[in-house]
Amino acid sequence: MLDGEVIVIGGGYGGIRLARQLDEVARVTLVDRKEVFFHRIASLRAGVHEDWTMTPFIPYDRLLRNGRVVVGKVIDIDTGERQVKLSTGERLPYDVVVIATGADYPEPARFLGTTTEEAAKTFAAHQESVASAGHVLIVGGGPGGVELAAEIRLARPDARVTLAHAGPVLLNSTGSKWAGRRALTWLESHGVQVRLDSFVSPGPDYGTYRDGRGHLIEADLSFRATGTTPNTLWLRLAGHGAWLNSAGHVKVDRTLRVDGRLDVFAVGDVNDVSELKISPVAIAQADIAAHNIRSYLGSSGKHRKEPRLYRSVQRTPLIVPFGSADGLTLVPVPGGESAVLGGRTSTLAKARTLMTPYIRKQLGYS
Repeated sequence: MLDGEVIVIGGGYGGIRLARQLDEVARVTLVDRKEVFFHRIASLRAGVHEDWTMTPFIPYDRLLRNGRVVVGKVIDIDTGERQVKLSTGERLPYDVVVIATGADYPEPARFLGTTTEEAAKTFAAHQESVASAGHVLIVGGGPGGVELAAEIRLARPDARVTLAHAGPVLLNSTGSKWAGRRALTWLESHGVQVRLDSFVSPGPDYGTYRDGRGHLIEADLSFRATGTTPNTLWLRLAGHGAWLNSAGHVKVDRTLRVDGRLDVFAVGDVNDVSELKISPVAIAQADIAAHNIRSYLGSSGKHRKEPRLYRSVQRTPLIVPFGSADGLTLVPVPGGESAVLGGRTSTLAKARTLMTPYIRKQLGYS
């Protein structure tokens, strides 16, 4: 017997995991603005290689056996009436609501539009731009910037590629200098010009950029890989600004509940848990939230399940591909800096397939 209405707002990595976990025990409705799941991990390669154009798009139709997926835009959570309000005026009653709207990423790691066709056209436009550019500038030397620089270099060995990073070492968010050095060595050995301690802003003319020292950089094409923005503006507009911290993330307690409410949760990139915002972390949060939602919905008395507390992952494994056949893998080791593993491990774990088979299986596809 299905117990309770659960509305999951957002169909990203955390959202699909949580919806699938609860599908057998509750009446689940997943609401997303997109008609398909967007496998963002594959998006950087899709923005460079034509044969990867359709890879990031995976249908939702096999995700839930009992629940449903609604394509729509959520504009409010009415906690008084316990209803989720859509832009169409439709209201979805809930016993539990989960905010899993993720974060907005810079292009090309972004789904523009609401349909597969619209997003695919954006990828095709990026591919054409990369294919014709004489000089490509990537701003930002975190995992996304390094991965994109490698993809473009391998696709365009004849082009000039520059990676500008405001910090003194690449991949500084990982806390591993060894990882930064390995990434720097790979990029420079493949002809990428890496500019460290180089904050870059738009220059005076189209196609020009200025670094922190006042030097001008001319480039035919540029991509920014300088972080993400949580998708929470809709919450602020709906009057829930008190749920957000100064950076726009949803504040949660250790059970991943919002604002002390028993029936409102937030998981993944959208919340304020201090850790690397990557898909394995979103999935881990979804598992804890699913347990706590089952506990809240389904039991009382001596058989009641106790909620589980989420422990933020300060040192998590991380894989940064350098194209499809190389990369680096950071593996935390007790009492010291993370171990940095090389190309073979990175290729088998992520670089070759970008985790596409695993994510397709999460959505019910073999």
